[in-house]
Amino acid sequence: MDKPFAITLDVKSSLANHTGTWRSERPVYVDGLPPCSHACPAGEQIQAWLYAAEDGSYETAWRQIVNDNPFPAIMGRVCYHPCETACNRGELDTAVGINSVERFLGDEAIKQGWQLPASAATTGKRVLVVGAGPSGLSAAYHLRRLGHDVEIHEAASQAGGMMRYGIPTFRLPRDILDIEIARLLETGITLRLDARIADLAETMRTGHFDAAFLAVGAQLSHRAYIPAGQAARILDALSVLSSAADGEQPKLGRTVVVYGGGNTAMDAARTARRLGAEDAIVVYRRTQVQMPADELELQEALDEGVRVKWLRTITQVDEGTLKLEKMQLDDNGVPQPTGEFEELAADAVVLALGQDVDRALLDTVPGIAIVDGVVQIDDAMMTGCDGVFAGGDVVPSTRSVTVGIGHGKRVARHIDEWLRHTTARPPNQLGTRTPVAFGQLNPWYFNDAPHAMRPRLDLARRTADFTEVVGGLDAETALYEARRCMSCGNCFGCDNCFGVCPDNAVLKLVGAHSYAIDYDYCKGCGLCAAECPSGAIEMEPERS
Repeated sequence: MDKPFAITLDVKSSLANHTGTWRSERPVYVDGLPPCSHACPAGEQIQAWLYAAEDGSYETAWRQIVNDNPFPAIMGRVCYHPCETACNRGELDTAVGINSVERFLGDEAIKQGWQLPASAATTGKRVLVVGAGPSGLSAAYHLRRLGHDVEIHEAASQAGGMMRYGIPTFRLPRDILDIEIARLLETGITLRLDARIADLAETMRTGHFDAAFLAVGAQLSHRAYIPAGQAARILDALSVLSSAADGEQPKLGRTVVVYGGGNTAMDAARTARRLGAEDAIVVYRRTQVQMPADELELQEALDEGVRVKWLRTITQVDEGTLKLEKMQLDDNGVPQPTGEFEELAADAVVLALGQDVDRALLDTVPGIAIVDGVVQIDDAMMTGCDGVFAGGDVVPSTRSVTVGIGHGKRVARHIDEWLRHTTARPPNQLGTRTPVAFGQLNPWYFNDAPHAMRPRLDLARRTADFTEVVGGLDAETALYEARRCMSCGNCFGCDNCFGVCPDNAVLKLVGAHSYAIDYDYCKGCGLCAAECPSGAIEMEPERS
């Protein structure tokens, strides 16, 4: 009996290093690009922090987030979460509630008093940041972490920009905003309030700044000509939102019309309801499909009793009444006037037609090119003035808190490179890979588990005051939600490949959730790749 056993070993030994001649393909482990991370304007490594949160390592998860974004509690409230739109889990049941888990982690950090990471050793370089909105604050944070001295000049009396003066408190409570800004400043950033800059070059010279970042925001309401009687009451949305944010109670009347179709229009209409308007009506010149407002924002407004008149424009405003013209879409989807009119009773009209950038400072900076009201920048986010960078609302881009935070992170890297005279690094950790598609996964591994719903204030109570409408998850529900992540494109140590390999060619690496293929024995059957839940194994052509 001993001899046949020895022969078997000899045969296996003789086949070593030769299975490649049997294979047309070989399995390889890959690090795929999760679609959630690819879709995040702030550049967060979402899958990485969800992975940490899956076993309750909440501080680890939070620290992963703040590598990219210093405002998880804010982001978890105001981001329109494009990551969830991209989430592959949505094709199985419902997308992972990424935004709700981020909010939980942000709130947990506040509760536990976790502090942001320490800054690098000082470089001796000074950077001026103009504007303390999301983009300016984010840039200051990342520049400080890189070791640069940062000074923010903010024209307003408080920091936050549109987060403070444009987002209602029922979406973003001011104590949350204040705490996350204060924690950021504690890293050693200097903030100067009521510090409007009239001459950038002079400020940089007297302050001995080596570079500047323009993040002045778009805080001027766009105006449109509407014929109006002397007694007509017309306000702009930003003024209404800012007054309400400061605790004032502007008297708008019983019936308020908001003219516009963006998120600011929805916020203004919802604010009007809380200020006592019995009827808040949004007038929009296009259709619901064409409306730029986020779908969730629109639904929240409708839930609170806001009405919408589609395909309408305001042609005349008089005391107590408006004249509306009906529109219709032409073959190109552009609204055209019909010549049909209707009247609508209204005590006040709130204009929410977009925001413009205050160009008073920009016009004084030599070399800066402004096209269609925004600053033109190069690939490194530098303006035509050497050493002066720009981002956020002031450059061509989508205007949102999330995009602004992402701009701040990017520009900090570019400013750091410019100050150090170093070669440009890749734009982010994601590289240029293609996001992992649902078809690359093996979804049988995942049970149906619809996402957890965040608690919401009862409809009957919402318009009574400015109490926060959307609540947060508790620890148990956040854990459940994090575990719904399918780890698209990246191994999470499930042992499927190890268990299904008929040739025992998959090796478990000690001390890590990772594996290796022993190509001496792998015959290229592809079973491991087919059975991998997350699509972390690909079959590549056999090497010659």
